[in-house]
Amino acid sequence: MESALIRLTESVSSARSLEELARPLLEMLHNLTDYESTYVTRIDMQAATQLVEFAMNVGALNIGENMTVPWSDTLCKRSFEEGRQYTDDVPGQWPDSVAAKALGIKTYVSAPIRSGSGELVGTLCAASKRQLPLSDRARSAINLFSKLIAQHMERENLLEQLQSANQRLALFALTDPLTGIPNRRAISDELSRLLAAARREQTTVLVGLVDLDGFKGINDEHGHEGGDYLLREVAIRLSGAARGTDMVGRLGGDEFVVVGPGPANRGDAHIATIAMTERFSSAASGVFGIGGRTVDYPGASVGFVAVDGSVSVDQALRLADGEMYAIKHRRKNMANVR
Repeated sequence: MESALIRLTESVSSARSLEELARPLLEMLHNLTDYESTYVTRIDMQAATQLVEFAMNVGALNIGENMTVPWSDTLCKRSFEEGRQYTDDVPGQWPDSVAAKALGIKTYVSAPIRSGSGELVGTLCAASKRQLPLSDRARSAINLFSKLIAQHMERENLLEQLQSANQRLALFALTDPLTGIPNRRAISDELSRLLAAARREQTTVLVGLVDLDGFKGINDEHGHEGGDYLLREVAIRLSGAARGTDMVGRLGGDEFVVVGPGPANRGDAHIATIAMTERFSSAASGVFGIGGRTVDYPGASVGFVAVDGSVSVDQALRLADGEMYAIKHRRKNMANVR
């Protein structure tokens, strides 16, 4: 008895996963009952199924792992509904169970595994093809083991929820709330990664600034809702124009940024900046429906540069900003000439 308690304590304290806890408990339950099969199941009430997650089989009875059965035909369901935890006469007690008949089960015992809210989420079971008794010690053990498994499942669920919440928080911290695209922080992180890769591989990084010309006029004429709508639509169009290796983000206000890997050859890099400028200039202009009205938006000032890995994130953005303002100046001059 003392050695069993020591082993139980070791299993509970050292288990890093449900499997690491369940398998020693199944072996201990087998040793206590001498039943050929001991197993842990998961119950999906929505799908009305029961899955055998972990099993130990010794002898003629074989209840396989990953076996899924309809919940309505299980011995567990009958056991809980009738309040009968144990029987050594399964054929007489539940003659309508197809699964029990097919497996030749005569003796069966189970204990529920419940979530913290009391929902039935699984079972701990033992079964035999022979007619065997259930000692008080074994009954106490299966009830205790099911509670230990339930507690571990609950911890795993809470850990998954925490990880999911952390992922959502991380995504929120890197996402512009208005447009849903990466924000300044995300762009800075990606640009830093691209610059490091450019240093290693002796290539360039393409960095572009997109500044929406006349955005204040859109806000004045259509209100902030109209301006916000334009920002969201431009974000969608810019993202659609991006290559698979590019990241499009919003720096803030009416400024967007595009970063992506560039070619190693400086001549090719210059050609790439021209192509990217044309592509994103086209994407940021055109007809938009704002506030129920059709607006032919003339577009944005777009400036791209190709930088090598020797520059910093801030330097790369400043160079792109300078190119964008040079383009903006030329656009204004052309408009004045017209």
